[in-house]
Amino acid sequence: MYDAMSTGTVSPIVVLTERRNPARSRLGRDLYALAQRLDDALIVLQPPAPTYANPAAHRLLELLEGQPPDERCGERLMALLPLRLDNGEPSNRHATVTLTSAAGERCTLQVTEIPLGEGEDGGRSRCLLLRDVTVMQQREEELQRRHAELQQAYLRLAGAQEQLLQSEKMASIGQLAAGVAHEINNPIGYVNSNLATLQEYLRNLLTLLHAYERVLPPGSEAEAATEIADLRARFDLDFMLRDLPELVAESREGIERVTKIVQDLKDFSHAGRGESWVMADLHKGLDSTLNIVWNELKYKVRLEKHYGQLPLVECLPSELNQVFMNILVNAGQAIAERGHIEIATGHEGEDVWVSIRDDGEGIPDAVLPRIFDPFFTTKPVGRGSGLGLSISYGIVAKHHGRIEVDSAPGKGTTFRVVLPVRQPHAAGADAR
Repeated sequence: MYDAMSTGTVSPIVVLTERRNPARSRLGRDLYALAQRLDDALIVLQPPAPTYANPAAHRLLELLEGQPPDERCGERLMALLPLRLDNGEPSNRHATVTLTSAAGERCTLQVTEIPLGEGEDGGRSRCLLLRDVTVMQQREEELQRRHAELQQAYLRLAGAQEQLLQSEKMASIGQLAAGVAHEINNPIGYVNSNLATLQEYLRNLLTLLHAYERVLPPGSEAEAATEIADLRARFDLDFMLRDLPELVAESREGIERVTKIVQDLKDFSHAGRGESWVMADLHKGLDSTLNIVWNELKYKVRLEKHYGQLPLVECLPSELNQVFMNILVNAGQAIAERGHIEIATGHEGEDVWVSIRDDGEGIPDAVLPRIFDPFFTTKPVGRGSGLGLSISYGIVAKHHGRIEVDSAPGKGTTFRVVLPVRQPHAAGADAR
C-alpha cells in the first residue's frame, strides 16, 4: 500500500507504510532521501492536490515567481505550467514548456509525467519531474547558429577554392598562350597559303573554260585547239588537277587541327562548379591535354604513350585534365635540353592509374615532402605559382584517389595518379 506521510509543512515523497516489512520501509526512506537531493524539481500529485515538492521544486518556484516558496509550493508551481494533466493511460508523458522568470529571462523546462498507481480514493497518483534545460537549449541554439555560420564559411571557402582553381587554370593557359597561338598559327598559315594557290588555280581554270566556251567562226577549230593547248601547257593543267585535291584535303586537315585546339582549350578553361560527374575516357582527356601543352614539349621531348585497356571512369573530366596538364608541364620544365616523357595507363581491380614519367633533373629528397604544399615552388619568379601540384592533389583527393611520387635527383620523376572507376555514392560524389 502507498500513502503520503507529512513531515512539517511539506508532505514527503510517497513511502511504503507496510511496517511489517522493514526492507520496504527502508526503501521508502531511501527514495525520499533521493528526491531531496535531486537537482530536478519533483512534484508528487495525489488527488485532490499536490502532496510533495522537493527542494529543487522550491528553488524553481522562487526563480519563476521571485518570492519565497511555502507549503503550497507544488500547487503554485503547477499553476504556472501551461499543461493539461488528467488521469489518462498509465504511461510516461513528456512535454517541453517555456516560461518567463521573475527576472524576465526565458526558462525552458522539460516535463515528464510518471504515473505511480491508484490511491485509496481511486484517484491516480502521479509524479512530475521538471528539468531546467534552458542552458542546454541555449547551447543547442548556439550550436545551430555556429553550424549555420560554418555552412556559410564552407560555401565561401568552396567558392574561394573554385576561384583559386579557375585562377590557376587561367594562369596555366596564360603561360601556354604563346605555344597555343603557335600551334594555331601553323595550320592557319598553310591554310592561308593554300587558299591563295587555290585562288590562282581557280582563275586559270576559268580562263581555260572560257577558251573552251568561246564561240569560234566555222573553220577555226584548229586555231581554237592550238589556243587551248597553249593554255594547258602554260597553266600546267595536269599538275593543277593533281594538286587541287591535295590542297583541299590539307586545308581541311589544318582547319580541323585549329578547331580541335580551340575546342580543347575551351573544354579546359570553361570547367566550373556546374560541371557534373560523368563516365569519361581518360585517354581522350590525356590526348586533349597533350594537344594544349604540346608546344611546350615538342622541341625537347620525345614522347611515348603506352595506353592500356581502361574502362570509362566516373569523374570531372576537365579537372582531371588540369591534373594531367600540371604534371606534364612540370615534366617538360624538369628537362633542360633533350629528354623523354612516357605516359602509361592501366587498370587494377576497382582502380585505374595514369603514370607520367620523365628523365629530367628529379626532385631533391629535402624538397619531396613539400611538393604538394600550397605556394611552395622551386621555380624562378614568374614561372610557377606553387599551386599546380597542390590543386592537383586536391582534385585527386576529391575523386577519392591518390597521387604517388617517385623521384631521384638526376634520374627523373614519376607521378602516378590512381583513381577509382566509380565514386563512392555515400560520399555524394558531388562534392562539390
